[in-house]
Amino acid sequence: MAIKRGSKVDSGFSSASMTDMIFLLLMFMMIATTLINPNALRLILPKASNQIKEKPYTSVSITSDLKYYVETKPVPFDQLESELAAKMEGMEKPTFALHMDKSVPVEEMVKVMVIAKNHNYQVLLATSPE
Repeated sequence: MAIKRGSKVDSGFSSASMTDMIFLLLMFMMIATTLINPNALRLILPKASNQIKEKPYTSVSITSDLKYYVETKPVPFDQLESELAAKMEGMEKPTFALHMDKSVPVEEMVKVMVIAKNHNYQVLLATSPE
């Protein structure tokens, strides 16, 4: 008596579910990378051959449209002094880096340096290597 199986096992591999998973991962990565906002401002820094290895406590950036930033937080100029004082409070040797676009007038740099002089802060002018 020959017993026959009612169903046959298919030895083939269906890749439909694998392609769905890859598509979903690709979509997730595309959406996630567009939501990532870098913590940097795009500035064209002046060039210099000497680079200092000191690490400042914070940074002040001045963009070409004369907007001021402490780290990445936009700050009006009249509040820049108090914002820096709050960041530098309790520091032994308060130092900040000044990142300025090449097209910013020197007068704006002098304003920030006067604030630094009034509070005895040290200023490092950020440059890009030659």
